[in-house]
Amino acid sequence: MQGTNHDDVRRRNLSVILRLVHRDGPTSRAVLTRRTGLNRSTIAALVAELESLGLVGERDPDSTNQVGRPSPVVFCAEQVVALAVNPEIDAVTIGIVGLDGGVHRRIRYPTERSPSASEAVNIAAAVIEGMRGELETRFRVVGIGVAVPGLVRAYDGLVRHAPHLGWADEPFKEMLEQATGYPVSAANDAILGAMAEQHFGAGKGITDLIYLNGGASGIGGGMIIGGSPVGGIAGYAGEFGHIRVSGSARTDSAGIAGTLEAEVTREDLLDVLGLAGADADELEQALLASDAPLVRAEVERQLDFLAVALAGAINILNPQLVVLGGFLAALFSVDPERLRLAVSSMTLGSSFGSVRISAAELGSNLLMIGAAELAFEGLLDDPSGLSSAA
Repeated sequence: MQGTNHDDVRRRNLSVILRLVHRDGPTSRAVLTRRTGLNRSTIAALVAELESLGLVGERDPDSTNQVGRPSPVVFCAEQVVALAVNPEIDAVTIGIVGLDGGVHRRIRYPTERSPSASEAVNIAAAVIEGMRGELETRFRVVGIGVAVPGLVRAYDGLVRHAPHLGWADEPFKEMLEQATGYPVSAANDAILGAMAEQHFGAGKGITDLIYLNGGASGIGGGMIIGGSPVGGIAGYAGEFGHIRVSGSARTDSAGIAGTLEAEVTREDLLDVLGLAGADADELEQALLASDAPLVRAEVERQLDFLAVALAGAINILNPQLVVLGGFLAALFSVDPERLRLAVSSMTLGSSFGSVRISAAELGSNLLMIGAAELAFEGLLDDPSGLSSAA
């Protein structure tokens, strides 16, 4: 733990401890000692400081057969929260997510059409204002994270292009900050989904994974390579939805024909099911419950096109794990073996042999957790700054 002076070292050590407990869950002091290489007295002092800041607590461990005095277990304080916002073409979803990873509340506010940026800000701000009393008495709010179904400029959160929403060069971050008074960070929804699954879901312990998210706005993706998210030069990397998978004239949101996003859509699944609307969990239940031939045929058609895109991504990136979220997870749940066989037929044997395909584990909370992680980043970098940020 090198630093230019004692304060730098202390801040870095506080950050390391808080990140470990935040991402791994309740962790004993003994494990923290082993993981960090710091001595027991230093760990005790750091935990005490984090506790004084209201970021962690300690409890006695569960009873064990260990000899000697058991090590206290450190856990993140659930009252320290981030707000999460996810605008979509048919709803704006707002959540309260604890530093301990728990989703305290998720409110989906349906819209009759795609909201404009200002409408989405007004909806989110109104919902947050309605919770203001609870937020101020029960929680300590770090900030707001926004998961945007589109291209978001990394350094300032400008939404460059969210085609399904009809947004172009919208300063959504600044607008939401002005409307709520909270600091706001924004990023592409699929990149945030990839980070959430890496830290809290199917990708725990995995250094190389790709994540594809299927939503009402289409298909996006995120990549974790060598343990770090890959955003490209301006944060636009991972647009798997625009991979060409057929010779069809069907076009995607960018006007490109025959792409994954053009062929594999939530709308087509809802149409064959006769559903007006559903979240990913409801769609999965409906697909699994249906034995209609038209539904089965549409599922198989979409799975086969999804396999083309996944095979190309696996051949190029050689990941350990492919995670499918949103309606893609629902699609996968109907016939996972068909997808695996189709992917294997188009993938190099050496690459396919080392990859696993999985549905996202975080379900409908995934983007709430991912967006909150964006808001928590400043706190995790400098835990001692909470008093001035909250």
